[in-house]
Amino acid sequence: MPAERPRFEEAPYRETPDETSVNLRAYFDGFSDGGLAEYTPGWSDGEVIVWDDNFRKNGVLILVCCDRDVDIREYREVIEQAPRFLGIG
Repeated sequence: MPAERPRFEEAPYRETPDETSVNLRAYFDGFSDGGLAEYTPGWSDGEVIVWDDNFRKNGVLILVCCDRDVDIREYREVIEQAPRFLGIG
């Protein structure tokens, strides 16, 4: 049986996390390793939004139980940390 991968949600945070930052990491924990590896930092914001397909028309990620909106800047900042923590790619 393969070992369970670490949970990005539980990785050390640069700053004290709020509910939204924890939920965003948990959102990325739901991606498969292959899905996370597909993300390409060189994509435009529009390409990232189309690739993820979970953004509102106003450019805000659809997340439940959050105190604040997650825009594309924060999304990119956090998703680019996930593969390094999880050892993907």
